[in-house]
Amino acid sequence: MIDPTAYDNADFIPGGHGYFDRWPAAARAFRERWPADRQRLDRPYGAEPRQRFDLFLPETETRGLVIFVHGGFWRMGGREDWSHLAAGPLAHGWAVAIPSYPLAPAARVSEITRSIAQALPVIADGIAGPLLIAGHSAGGQLALRMVCPDAGLPDALADRIAGIQAISPLADLNPLLMLPINADLRIDAAEAERESPINCPAPRCAVEIEVGAAERPAFVDQAIRMADAWPKAELTVTAGSHHFDVIEPLADPQSAMVGRLLSMAEG
Repeated sequence: MIDPTAYDNADFIPGGHGYFDRWPAAARAFRERWPADRQRLDRPYGAEPRQRFDLFLPETETRGLVIFVHGGFWRMGGREDWSHLAAGPLAHGWAVAIPSYPLAPAARVSEITRSIAQALPVIADGIAGPLLIAGHSAGGQLALRMVCPDAGLPDALADRIAGIQAISPLADLNPLLMLPINADLRIDAAEAERESPINCPAPRCAVEIEVGAAERPAFVDQAIRMADAWPKAELTVTAGSHHFDVIEPLADPQSAMVGRLLSMAEG
């Protein structure tokens, strides 16, 4: 029997519930200070109300595109909460896009996967260079799914993907079948099998798996197992980081996390 709190985070992080206000505030502050002419906000990639993305352009020549897929257990959050995480790649000349997507319970995980696959070619249109996809938690699952054979991306776009950075990814959905959260997610055995990146063959591109050493053991286990499943994937376990602060280095141009992300486009 799985612990029903195995994947809960806020109650197990000091001040954990405060992050839900802290992230949108940091995102607003970033948008206020980034040049308005280098922002393309609330752009559609589909017909659904949540199929929108924000794009931030660097102040120098664009070297490529980073797409960050947010977490929230497929049930919460949106592009407007994470703008500040664009700061790290932007400082190195990379454009950064952050899409929203339909949420559970209105959408199933498989439908959310298809939504991100629909977003990628729209976002990438007109931005030359390599493509890097980063994602956190549920967003890590979605990022990894984009390099699975059934993702359905156009060949030309798939060939541009230089790397995936999956941060605290939910790589195996089978444990979620037994959790209370599945009342919203409605994952069944077939969907869990299909939507678990851990069951997909390793891609040709570089893969970085990241997790905080202070995260809930279930998340650490997921990251280790995902890295084992794709033998060429690099695994980084960051001492002292929990599930909510493990992504903060993306906002720091000098962070090792940003360095690892962008280095995947150099190989």
